[in-house]
Amino acid sequence: MTVKKVTDEQGKQAALKIRNDVFVVEQNVDPALEWDEFDEMASVDMFVDYAEDGTALATGRFRVKDGYGKVERICTKKIARGSGSGRRIMEAIELEAKTRGLTTLKLGAQLTAIPFYEKLGYETCSDVFLDAGIKHKEMKKTLTY
Repeated sequence: MTVKKVTDEQGKQAALKIRNDVFVVEQNVDPALEWDEFDEMASVDMFVDYAEDGTALATGRFRVKDGYGKVERICTKKIARGSGSGRRIMEAIELEAKTRGLTTLKLGAQLTAIPFYEKLGYETCSDVFLDAGIKHKEMKKTLTY
């Protein structure tokens, strides 16, 4: 399995399809809330984890905001959950953040995903809030070099 930074339309469509399958179809997120202006910005990076046969398994989005790295839209197709695909996406994003000299990453985690992020060294730093009708908490991680 290999994580690739999206550099072409094919990769972008793979990332958007995973997000549609997980967030819109599986979790019933309103498409108007899922797709935003950041999906079209060149300064926003998307990553996709691919199986050996080329099947896109997981995706995530990364951007720089106010001096920290913002991790967004992390999701894994149902068939790949528990395979390490999500962890590989997060590792690729952390590496990208380090190459940009960032020391802090933040993300909004669905409550059910908090244990996943805690295993990766993230700490909860907010009360519960709703995002697209789903309960979340903000989490952050200080990167070490």
